[in-house]
Amino acid sequence: MGRGLHYAIVHNGRLVSGPFSVGFSGLFPLISFHQSVAMSTRSLAVACGAVLSTVLLVSNPVFAADNASPWVTAWATALQPIPEIPNPPSLYRAPEVAGRTVRQILYPTLSGEVVRLHISNAYGKTPLVIEDLRIARAGGGAGAAVQGGTAMRVTFGGKPAVSVPPGGEIDSDPVRAGISAGAPYVISSYMGREQKMVAWHRVSSQVNYLSTPGNHTEDVSADAYRQRFTQFAWLTGLQVEAPTASTIAAIGDSITDGMRSSLNQNRRWPDALARRVALSGDKSAAVVNLGISGNRLLSDSPCYGDALVTRFGRDVLAPPGVKTVILMIGINDINFAAMPPHGGLDCDSPHTQVTADGLIAGYKRVIAAARAKGLRIFGATLTPAALPPQREAIRAEVNQWIRTGRSFDGVVDFDAALRDPAEPTRLKRVFDSGDQIHPSDAGYAAMADAIPLQAVIGAARK
Repeated sequence: MGRGLHYAIVHNGRLVSGPFSVGFSGLFPLISFHQSVAMSTRSLAVACGAVLSTVLLVSNPVFAADNASPWVTAWATALQPIPEIPNPPSLYRAPEVAGRTVRQILYPTLSGEVVRLHISNAYGKTPLVIEDLRIARAGGGAGAAVQGGTAMRVTFGGKPAVSVPPGGEIDSDPVRAGISAGAPYVISSYMGREQKMVAWHRVSSQVNYLSTPGNHTEDVSADAYRQRFTQFAWLTGLQVEAPTASTIAAIGDSITDGMRSSLNQNRRWPDALARRVALSGDKSAAVVNLGISGNRLLSDSPCYGDALVTRFGRDVLAPPGVKTVILMIGINDINFAAMPPHGGLDCDSPHTQVTADGLIAGYKRVIAAARAKGLRIFGATLTPAALPPQREAIRAEVNQWIRTGRSFDGVVDFDAALRDPAEPTRLKRVFDSGDQIHPSDAGYAAMADAIPLQAVIGAARK
């Protein structure tokens, strides 16, 4: 009988069993469940059939969130596929992670004694194998070092290794790690010997680290971590046990993602919002950033991920504890339609033509999905982008609808906060990072200041 692999089964969008082990006797899988949860005959048959090819069938976890869950998402990111083409441009070349240890640095926005990590293989075509996983408090200063004595092993079904099937996602076992909001933590993942990075969050605005070959999860020093990269991978959530708390999810494109904000400084507007929440004295609301640079509301991209109307379920509705959403999306839909197609990797493809009515219909789909799960959703106006007249007319019409259409639970007027009073189609100079589209650090701070804090926190509480 072979060595057991530890998985969780997700059926119809819900976790219906705890971790279980799979072994093989000849061609037939032997399944040992470690948690007794009722499953339908059909569910078990589907799971067993998938195991025959060593790949567990995991249904789409779009609506996996459970309102009764004590878990609240304190940090999160959204994944996008890495284009699978020969000789990709340097921006789309993933680091070689096989048999090495990856250290990712993250900043939770909610404190808690007990935590768990969420691992995703959403775009994988082969199992995602992590042989050893640790969480530790980051060492002083920048770098891959950790504080001595703070590292704790993270397990799955009591086992140190996990193999997540293609398209699957899994939560770790709870760990009593004592997380403090706003402090940096290091997640060290020793990857399988044949593991490849096939999906990432490309614009992390955070330096992460890759080791020399071997398991360096227990290393306190940064000596083995000689390679840097600025993406997040497979780790898509950190959750804390906090039954009375909730999460505010910011979702959108590069302006939510924090493109051109200062590296390693947490100057994106969701970061600034988290600081506002903390300064208000509220300790029951987390803020997470689910923006993806280049993302569109209506169209998928080979580089920038699934359309927001598609990924909203996985990225916002599934993570536990999300009660409020701030949505800002649409500039790329407007712009990419006008970009000329080109050879090689065309990240702007398809160059879908859009109208204000089409975008509004997309917003209404997202609003309906949020309402169906009991979430409050705030619509944010599209910021100035120095657009030519035809595209500017679409932006203006969309913003007018967001402000006056009464479809959202509230409005965040980012456009009014950032525009130049003398030239309203452009960013105010002090708020412009230099490309006339993405805000500077000061611009991102102004966006956070424009959010009606009590209304957003109050919505999260409800």
